[in-house]
Amino acid sequence: MEIGVRVAEARAERGVTQAQLAASIGMDRTALAKIESGSRRVAAVELVAIARELRQRVEWFVEEAPPALASYRNAQPEVAVQGIDRELDSLVRDAEFVTSRCPELVAGQPEPLPCPNTGEEAETLALSARRFLGLEPAQPVHDLSRLVASLGLLVFAVDLGEGADAGTVLLRRGGVALVNGHWRVGRRRLAAAHELGHYLVADQFSLDWRVTASENEGIEGRLDRFARAVLLPGEDLRKRWAEWLRAPEETWRDAAVRAASHYGTDMATLARRLVEVGLVDGGRAADIRRVHTKQADIVEKNLVVRDELTPVSLPRVYEQAVLKLYRHEVITDDRALGLLRGTFDRGSLPDLPPVSETEIWEVTS
Repeated sequence: MEIGVRVAEARAERGVTQAQLAASIGMDRTALAKIESGSRRVAAVELVAIARELRQRVEWFVEEAPPALASYRNAQPEVAVQGIDRELDSLVRDAEFVTSRCPELVAGQPEPLPCPNTGEEAETLALSARRFLGLEPAQPVHDLSRLVASLGLLVFAVDLGEGADAGTVLLRRGGVALVNGHWRVGRRRLAAAHELGHYLVADQFSLDWRVTASENEGIEGRLDRFARAVLLPGEDLRKRWAEWLRAPEETWRDAAVRAASHYGTDMATLARRLVEVGLVDGGRAADIRRVHTKQADIVEKNLVVRDELTPVSLPRVYEQAVLKLYRHEVITDDRALGLLRGTFDRGSLPDLPPVSETEIWEVTS
């Protein structure tokens, strides 16, 4: 893709006119227009200024997109590059760089599994996923990002506003999933589980604009069910739901609050799953969707409040790999901070051993 096209895309994404961008970097508007149209080359110093103003890294303008993203864009030329598309592009570049130097980061990738064609096959895929993740049949899925990293899927969370829920790109080995941190934790976790489904069936590239408890048909609907089955295993849910309803003075609302807390889901996801496993009918499911967990519920029921994939969130193994490269002086502090996406400052980086006088003399002599 030509640099000028990318400049235009990044400018449009920021909601900036040609005149505004040109003025902010001290360039004539007609010169910027020529750059965007491809009739004028852009100098390196100009590109640095444009990148800084549009909050993009310079390499985004000059390097080819990852193959899966490029294929998607070529297949849908009428679709404008979206914020999640651009963010995934950048994350994939970073992850490819880090994994090329730390291949152990994406060890454990399973062979691709068959894509589910029915709801029952989605349930079977969820059982396989839970086994891959090392979960017991009744074990809730906590710290999902850490678990899926053991399979080679690196899950990042960035606030993308009211846009797509998530997206996934396969790497040469492993994969990168981006979850929209704008949404609440239950929806973020559901989106991450949904992306795990895409990863396990080896989708090259996917963007998910509405990962919810909807009546979707097709592969997205079946992966929605897969995600719910991963987070709320049916047999365990049936057992616990009955126990919660039998407890003295407990109502269906109390059971819903306990279930949502125990499994880490939102009420819409819980309601849909309860219908799937035959525990409630449509009317009760609608009631459950309207339930809000109150602070009084948390205190009186002694619930544990967990927050996962809060933006900006990076996989811990990815952070460790970046710090390893920095400690071994494979990358500079600026490069490390860029790879860590603003979650570290220079004072947070590990101390490096001081350079000896002999080494200084060798460099300067």
